[in-house]
Amino acid sequence: MTALRHFDVIRRPVITEKATLGSEHNQVTFVVARDATKPEIKAAVESLFDVKVEKVNTLVTKGKVKRFRGIRGRRPDVKKAIVTLAEGHSIDVTTGL
Repeated sequence: MTALRHFDVIRRPVITEKATLGSEHNQVTFVVARDATKPEIKAAVESLFDVKVEKVNTLVTKGKVKRFRGIRGRRPDVKKAIVTLAEGHSIDVTTGL
């Protein structure tokens, strides 16, 4: 996998209350590409952040139907990856790459 693909796989970190609670268990949550696989996500995180990844869990959040000024719209589906890091490794998502 090329270095450019690593940047396409990892879109952005998720910074929510629930995602920050995962940092107590050495976990970081990212929004990833819909076609990304677990081995691709693991390779991308290890190369971009220079850490050791133990496991990757993924989930797809379905988009909601919302209305804006009477017009129906739909939010896109989002794939998230919860990455568990090895002991002694950490990622500070507030600083960026």
